[in-house]
Amino acid sequence: MEKYLLGIDLGGTNLRLAVVTTDGKMIEEINVKTESDKGPEYVINQMIEHGREILQKWTIETIGIGSPGPLDFEQGLILSPPNLPDWDQIPLASILEKALQRKVVLDNDANAAALAEATIGAGKGKESVFYITVSTGIGGGFVFRKQLLQGAHFCAGEIGNLIVDRDGPPHHTLNIGALETLASGTAVKQQGRERLGITGHAGEVFAMAMNGDKDAQVIVDQMLASLAKGIANIVHTVDPHMIVLGGGVMQSKDYIMPLLLEKVNGYLYPQLRKKIQIECASLGTKAGVIGAALLTQQASFH
Repeated sequence: MEKYLLGIDLGGTNLRLAVVTTDGKMIEEINVKTESDKGPEYVINQMIEHGREILQKWTIETIGIGSPGPLDFEQGLILSPPNLPDWDQIPLASILEKALQRKVVLDNDANAAALAEATIGAGKGKESVFYITVSTGIGGGFVFRKQLLQGAHFCAGEIGNLIVDRDGPPHHTLNIGALETLASGTAVKQQGRERLGITGHAGEVFAMAMNGDKDAQVIVDQMLASLAKGIANIVHTVDPHMIVLGGGVMQSKDYIMPLLLEKVNGYLYPQLRKKIQIECASLGTKAGVIGAALLTQQASFH
């Protein structure tokens, strides 16, 4: 009888569970609203309820969870993510292990998406892939020979706090001039509100820029310059075979990518220009839940 993996993608808005084969093929998916405002106990009960439903139908070997950070990877603890109110010191891995009677591994959601994109997505076949998600925030993950590099303190790939402008805006938890404060969807939205008077999300700014609005184009240009600096810093540090870009901001990729590639090349050593492959993610919203399942096959888990 074939054994499968169960992936759980815990997001601030959506909770996804998926049955995945050991080579990353999704067999079944459950997608519900997280309803995080109802508190951790409610959301965890949702996980357990849908998890039991899946266990009745499939032979599940292990369970992996991708969650917003900060986390304690070794202890399986969720520490207090900004977009999950009241999730403070929640021992999610042990709670699910007890309820579902399966081994559970918990990791950062960006790491989960990185693993999926590097092994079965846009980076498939590449020896080293650095994944960057540009969304509400900015996160990352580095996969070398199909293994996630976690770092000594499980913070490898946390590029949102990378300093790209010493005169950037202050932030309550990040460095002044951190990449996330300058190049995330939140940063673009904030600039759009202050300089254009928009009331919606970052996509409005990109749409206005595409339609020729000069002020919107300035905002996008500044955002891409910061993102390009961050990418150049990563390239000069680990020299990956490929950079994969995911996250909601990349929905505007047709407009963004040509401008971004030109800026990145301007920050690289001459011998690296136009040699680093930079591609958009290919798995869309499924990367997180597939990657969560694949986390259970990592060497560190065994």
